Amino acid sequence: GDRLVLFDTGVGAAKVFGPNSGQLLKNLAAGGIDPGSINAVVLTHAHPDHCWQLAGENGAPNFPNADIFITEADFNFWTDEGKLGNDAIKGMIEGTRKVLLPLKDRMTFIQDGKEVIPGIQAMFTPGHTVGHMSYVLTVGGQSLFLIGDVVHHPILSMERPKYGFGFDTDANLGIETRLKTLDMLATTRMPVLSFHLPWPGIGHVGRSGDAFRFHPLPMRITL
Repeated sequence: GDRLVLFDTGVGAAKVFGPNSGQLLKNLAAGGIDPGSINAVVLTHAHPDHCWQLAGENGAPNFPNADIFITEADFNFWTDEGKLGNDAIKGMIEGTRKVLLPLKDRMTFIQDGKEVIPGIQAMFTPGHTVGHMSYVLTVGGQSLFLIGDVVHHPILSMERPKYGFGFDTDANLGIETRLKTLDMLATTRMPVLSFHLPWPGIGHVGRSGDAFRFHPLPMRITL
C-alpha cells in the first residue's frame, strides 16, 4: 500500500562487527531510496546488528518519518537499566538504550499472529531474544518468510539445528524454536529470507534425514 517498510537496520556507525559493517544508508542511496521516505521500520529483535542504525552517531533518527514496530518484551529487556551491571551484555544494553529510548513515542508493540501492517504478519520465534519475531510477507497470493536470527549459518543452523548458539538469550528455547520453524518451512515450502546466510540469503528449507538443508534460490542478474 502506501507504506515503504524497512526490516531491521544493521549496526550503524558502531564497528563492533568490523570495519565494513554499517553500510545500510550507503546501500539505500545506491538503490535510490531516501531514508526519509521510509515510513515503517519493523524489527525482528533488538540486537545491535538489527536496530542500532535507527539513529546516527549524533543521536538523530536516520528514518525521521518512520513508525517503529518491535515486541514489548525485547524493548523492555534491552533497555533495562538494571542489566547494566551484567558485564556480558552491558555494552549491548548501553547502545540499545541510546537508540531505542528516544524513539519510544513512535513505537508500536507488536503481537504474535497479528498483522503489523497489511501484508505483514508477525510470528513469535523466541529464544535468540526474549521477544524475537519473524514475519510472513504476503502479496499477490505469494508469501516470503523473514526468519530473522532463528538461523545464522547455512549448514550449522540447518544440518545441526540442535546445536546451541552462543548469542541466544535462551539456547534451549532457541533450539526448540529453530526445529519448529524449520519444520514449518520444509512442510509449506515457503521461501525464506535470512540476513545472516550468504547473499542474497533467500531460498527454501528441505528435510535431510532428521535435520534440514538450505537450498538457495538462483538469482538472475541483468547487466
